[in-house]
Amino acid sequence: REIWHAAPPQRGDIGEWGGALPDWLRAHPGFASWPYLGDCAQLDWLRHCCERAADASLDSASLSLLESHDPQRLTLVLRPGLAVFDSRWPVASLYAAHQADAIGFATVRDAIAEQRGEIALVARHGWRAAVHRIDAPTCAWTRDLQAGASLADSLARAATGFDFTAWLTRALAQEWLECVATRPD
Repeated sequence: REIWHAAPPQRGDIGEWGGALPDWLRAHPGFASWPYLGDCAQLDWLRHCCERAADASLDSASLSLLESHDPQRLTLVLRPGLAVFDSRWPVASLYAAHQADAIGFATVRDAIAEQRGEIALVARHGWRAAVHRIDAPTCAWTRDLQAGASLADSLARAATGFDFTAWLTRALAQEWLECVATRPD
């Protein structure tokens, strides 16, 4: 009720309401004992937005551009709704623990106590948003692609040890990529 009054819906579609909840939770004194709760709500909001994003599928024919075009003229287009979230809390592990994955709550409690941050990538897999734990180089790479950088520039800025082939394999398997596109002259 408090959040409804503090940040009421701005549109007729109630499914578009809730983006203010993470910051509200972070600021609310009643939740100070659970400082990670706002970040968990942020991850849930990203999942919600991802699931409401436009449908898209891989344009597999566009992958042939990787072998026939200058990387400076190419960009990798990620699927709608894909988001990265760099949290100071173990949000991906918390999410996994609540999904009855292999990770146990004891491990998550330890990570919370140590304030072991994680980076989560949210992307649709079929109809549902999936949460993937990624490292800092993959996060930087993803943000570079989301900004529309060319493949050549993204590769030049990629962290030492970033493995493009491994990323591409994972991106295809996890349905992160929509297409390879040519950049305008």
